[in-house]
Amino acid sequence: MNGPLMFSSKPFPAKESDSTMDQPARRHGTRFTGRTAVVTGAASGIGAATAARLAEEGAAVVLADVAEERGEAVAERIRKDGGRARFVTADVAREEDWARIAAAAHAYGPVDVLVSNAFTVDVTPAHEMTLPSWQRQLDVNLTGSFLGVRAFLPDLRERQGAVVLTSSVHAHRGLPGHPAYAASKGALLSLCGQLAVEYGPEVRVNAVVPGPILTGAWDRVPEDERERSVAETAARRFGTPEEVAAAIAFLAADEASYITGTSLVVDGGWSVVKASA
Repeated sequence: MNGPLMFSSKPFPAKESDSTMDQPARRHGTRFTGRTAVVTGAASGIGAATAARLAEEGAAVVLADVAEERGEAVAERIRKDGGRARFVTADVAREEDWARIAAAAHAYGPVDVLVSNAFTVDVTPAHEMTLPSWQRQLDVNLTGSFLGVRAFLPDLRERQGAVVLTSSVHAHRGLPGHPAYAASKGALLSLCGQLAVEYGPEVRVNAVVPGPILTGAWDRVPEDERERSVAETAARRFGTPEEVAAAIAFLAADEASYITGTSLVVDGGWSVVKASA
């Protein structure tokens, strides 16, 4: 998810060769050699692709997610491809779980990169949404990022590290049935700027803003809605989790050393098409 939920998934991934999760490791470089990264929401989709990409570029990666079986499988795949990875079952909304994530990460060393990608969504209009549902989405999507940054701030300041938050194009444009999701993703952009101001120049904080990305969430969406979503992009296709992972890796790398407090939209031109409609 993370992008428009009025989706589409005809076989429109970029190119078959772009999918790093289905192939043996393909080296993109060594930008993260000697560094430790933590990726939340790492059991599937953008999080799994990001963990694989950072490991592929040399990072020791800790994957965190509530989905234990899938998360362990992603970590095992990374190790099989020659990377260093370990999985921690964790709910990012629980403060005590961050202590376990930190313990796993510090077995590798101080944390240089935090990718806060975990999210949850309840597709319900505002007038029908319960307060517990609203609160749970804010707890995972927003508070989880706050807890993660707070947990690793000493490391990040010492190591001149980087934080990347995963927002959504729905931070800017509403989507029926997603009041808490959209609100939390919008708040992440505000948090991004605030943290960048508060902790620069020691820590860089940026956000990635995905549009329609081809993940398993699209499997539940009717074909006509998937077709419509693809037609609403300038690229006329879905993005892949690996393409978002590449953007996240860039924001976390030294090449982006003068980029902080901003967001990088990865939506295949969805935003400009919607703006011109």
